[in-house]
Amino acid sequence: MTDGRDASGCCRWPAPRPQEALGAGRFEPGCPECGRPLAPGVVAEDTAPDPRNVYADTKLAQEHLAASWARATVGSVTALRCHNVYGPRMPRDTPYAGVAALFRSRLMNGQAPQVFEDGAQRRDFVHVRDVARANVLALEQAAFSSRREEGLRAYNIASGEPCTIGDLADAVAAAFGGPDPQVTGAYRLGDVRHIVAPPARPRPPRAGIRRISVVRRGHGGVRRDAH
Repeated sequence: MTDGRDASGCCRWPAPRPQEALGAGRFEPGCPECGRPLAPGVVAEDTAPDPRNVYADTKLAQEHLAASWARATVGSVTALRCHNVYGPRMPRDTPYAGVAALFRSRLMNGQAPQVFEDGAQRRDFVHVRDVARANVLALEQAAFSSRREEGLRAYNIASGEPCTIGDLADAVAAAFGGPDPQVTGAYRLGDVRHIVAPPARPRPPRAGIRRISVVRRGHGGVRRDAH
């Protein structure tokens, strides 16, 4: 999910993108009131949730269950909201495979990566090592902190630097020396156009998220990390 701002600067939540717009290649959402184009915004931890698909619903349900447990037990829950995770040994043949691994799978078979929509949709990619470090630091904070916060507290695990899917596909294809990506215009109902979150909440200690762009890691790094 992502918020947006229209040309007047007023914050607007875009409505779910209708199938007729997606089928016509109109992928950018507009203001639900006036229809003017929206500029992508960011989703902070305290932004009101607005899940748009079953996967997002299940993630939010997990937080609700954990929060209910915390209230009933006067306990404390740390929820890590990991964005698009990539890195070594990422599975590439499951519904949960990362897009970098899917691109790699096609390239290894001599096929061009398939890019949905127009390739301009933005995602925040975070390395699996940063995710592992975030989990360790959250556990250490819970174990050694003298001040425990009751209830559920969520933290974005993200780089803070979005990358378009098209740019990612170009970088992976170049790294593998494979065919150029194909922008298909295909789409999935329920997909959100842009998903960007700031890693801003200060506690538990930040996971040392590297301020990187997947494309700027270099072709060697992209190739290694797409495995």
